[in-house]
Amino acid sequence: MALPPPDPQFVLRGTSAAVHTLHFSCGGPEPDIPLLFSGSENGFIHVWNLKTHRVDTALDGHGRKSVYCVETMGGKDRLLSQGRDQRICLWDLAEGRTSVMDSVFTEHVGFCRCSLLKVAQGRWLMAMAARSLEEVQILELPSKTSVCTLKPEVGAKLGMPMCLKLWQLSCGSQPVLLAGYEDGSVVLWNVSMGKALSQLICHQEPVMSLDFDSEKAKGISGSSEKVLSIWSLNEQQNLQVYKTHELVNAGISDITIRPDKKILATAGWDHRIRIFGWKKLKPLAVLDYHTATIHCVSFSDHSSPRERLLAAGSKDQRISVWSIYAQT
Repeated sequence: MALPPPDPQFVLRGTSAAVHTLHFSCGGPEPDIPLLFSGSENGFIHVWNLKTHRVDTALDGHGRKSVYCVETMGGKDRLLSQGRDQRICLWDLAEGRTSVMDSVFTEHVGFCRCSLLKVAQGRWLMAMAARSLEEVQILELPSKTSVCTLKPEVGAKLGMPMCLKLWQLSCGSQPVLLAGYEDGSVVLWNVSMGKALSQLICHQEPVMSLDFDSEKAKGISGSSEKVLSIWSLNEQQNLQVYKTHELVNAGISDITIRPDKKILATAGWDHRIRIFGWKKLKPLAVLDYHTATIHCVSFSDHSSPRERLLAAGSKDQRISVWSIYAQT
């Protein structure tokens, strides 16, 4: 008989607003304190101490407009955040500072999270939805130099970019971007050439979230429908539907594959977190704790597998933190 799903290991309360994004920073050298960053609808970024389960710092840089993306940049002292104030902020948190060092004005009004890729020591590429509705802009950070603007062909009618994932096969290889669009398409872009390599219609509705496993050349996407779409990338750089998985309830806000590529988690509009095996998309668990839509799911980057955690942020203003399948 299957084991009943576990309860959360602990629950973080105190954001006073819906939680839209989560990002762990736990892989540092001992005795570094493992942290979880959360971005909320009220414009605050909370830095949670995972030893005390309390907020260490609350950052306010987005004019009380919803924060929907938070990422660290090579350590927990450098932070990037993106908000509905159309700004992407770069923070310096070293030695207890809480200051915005720099910012980028995006002029984009959607909810498309930017995507970061480290390309060299201290150098990053950032993909973000641009001012013009269908375009994606690639910048280099910290210089903020524009690398290119990715524009669909005339008449392509992809709609707005909804989700982005920058990646490269190995350090030094050409950066590539996967973008999910409003028309349900996923498009693979060559960043250095600024051109689309392949397009695949994965959903009938806008692509809400996607993740990609570059080792297996296989990705997964979700939308407002009752289906997950799994697709692969062949050696000719063509996207192909690999399989689809029917869900019990419609609506996926977020999808993330665990760094070890063993399992993945989805954030559901039905208030539930679903865990699947990544190899065959076998359903493993349904985690039922929240009382409203789950907006985001994130796996921790602990160096030891048995310390690994999964966090989920919800419209119910709570963050649930789980320890599941940590031993595999």
